[in-house]
Amino acid sequence: MQEYGPAPSRKRRSPAERLRPRLDALRELIGLSRTRLDGATLAEAGRVLDAADERYQLSGEHTVVAVAGATGSGKSSLFNALVGADRSDVGARRPTTAEPVACVWSGGWPGAEALLDRLGVSARRRYAPAPGAPALPGLVLLDLPDHDSAAVGHREQVDRMLELVDAVIWVVDPEKYADAVLHERYLRPLAGHAEVTFVVLNQVDRLPGDAAVQVVDDLRRLLDEDGLALGEHGEPGAAVLALSAATGEGVGELRETLRQFVAERGAADRRLTADVDAAAGRLWPAYVTDGRYGLTEPAREEFEDWLAEAVGAGAMGSAAERDWLRHAERACGTPWSRLRLRRRAGARGRGGRPGGGRTSPGRTGASRLWHRDACTEVDAGGDEACATVGGWVPVDGRATARPLVEQAVRTVAGEAAEGLPGPWAQAVREAATRGAEGLPEALDRAAAVSEGALRAGPQVRPRWWSVAGVAQGLLALLQVTGVLWLLAVAVGAVEAGEWFSALLVAGIGTAGGPALSWACGVAGRGPARRYGQEAERRLRTAAAVCGRAAVLEPVAAELLRYREVREQYAVAAGL
Repeated sequence: MQEYGPAPSRKRRSPAERLRPRLDALRELIGLSRTRLDGATLAEAGRVLDAADERYQLSGEHTVVAVAGATGSGKSSLFNALVGADRSDVGARRPTTAEPVACVWSGGWPGAEALLDRLGVSARRRYAPAPGAPALPGLVLLDLPDHDSAAVGHREQVDRMLELVDAVIWVVDPEKYADAVLHERYLRPLAGHAEVTFVVLNQVDRLPGDAAVQVVDDLRRLLDEDGLALGEHGEPGAAVLALSAATGEGVGELRETLRQFVAERGAADRRLTADVDAAAGRLWPAYVTDGRYGLTEPAREEFEDWLAEAVGAGAMGSAAERDWLRHAERACGTPWSRLRLRRRAGARGRGGRPGGGRTSPGRTGASRLWHRDACTEVDAGGDEACATVGGWVPVDGRATARPLVEQAVRTVAGEAAEGLPGPWAQAVREAATRGAEGLPEALDRAAAVSEGALRAGPQVRPRWWSVAGVAQGLLALLQVTGVLWLLAVAVGAVEAGEWFSALLVAGIGTAGGPALSWACGVAGRGPARRYGQEAERRLRTAAAVCGRAAVLEPVAAELLRYREVREQYAVAAGL
């Protein structure tokens, strides 16, 4: 029986190891998005990156913890109780704390001074703990001004320093623990920072009996409503404690909690992780879509169909098919019909009529398209002044093609932008619009090239055209011979009994030519149709190439950029 040893344990990455790739991805994300998103949208993420760069350049052996609270909450008293001496002023005058006070348990590690310089703590307000105070190596403890101070400068100072410290101890009292300013302005917006948050109910010595338990329970309820996860049953989250700075009740428990918290050396990483989470959450609407996005194959095909219609590919194919049949008629028709067609073409050329005798589909300019609705059918034997190829006339394509091109671009841009976040949808539409600026002209040039290939007629002339032409010559020779023979019978140059043979020869020559022309016309319908379809296919392909280069490729580039930034966003957001 095979025995299996214990599975190798996978080393769990530290907060710093998990955070570094996210910061790199966030930095790359901002770089890719500067031309697509406004500065205000990216400002918070940029501030987080700057804060991370600054913090990682400073001591990683120290943990900066701020004591914050409202006026009269007893935060300065708690600060002094932890320090073991009256380092921060305590009194009835409000506000008492006018500027931050710091106490540093160095633990023999240098670097705390640079942290305090970054925080802007005055050198004369930096202290060491009292001799004999319990050791908290690596702790930098700050006593902040009141967050609800009547002095605006105090509140601004609190807000600035709360963005820079590694953790916060919020001190509340039994009277104002439910204060709306505290919960709405600070605890609720900082709910994602639960792992670096302590909430301390001070002055419990003023509560009779089990009232302290009831107040703590109500405080927990309020924190839960704020969205602040509570550290219970071994789960990470905010620590909630009850104590009295005046009597010392519960202060030892807080001190031990701080000692363990600082000893982990991970507060700065957890604080920055929470900052990155918050910044990524604000960027969510700019990068994430729940629906499908991208350009589908049916949308591409529809776009190419619009361009083919705009450039007149179908009409060009029909004109090419008629042109092939006319070339077949000239090659396989009787000599008399060919002579008649040549004389008519010469008459049109001398009279300056449209077409100038040209017998192949061509455009009178770079901005011409072929449209069936704008032509006049040519009756057999009628005037062809309006026609150039089989009853088709060129019309000005700039007035008819541009609306179709604009509609095609709007449709494909709308399809590509559907489901994208607003800024990226706008970028896709702008890319399509920019590419479409020269698209009608490019389509005209492509159509002109396709038409130029048709002007000389079919490049490969079927062999049976030559055979039919020779046969038509022989039939014409029979017709002439028969007619001359009949004339000879009529004048008596030959015997009168030969009139039937002469009539037979003349009849065969006269009726055989038109019959052969008709048979060639029937036989040529299939090849003519394939010739027209090939001409249409070439023009459709040329139009599609123009559309891809001008519109689809820029749109695809924008979609690729969005896919790249979304991947970076997923890493930055820790998804």
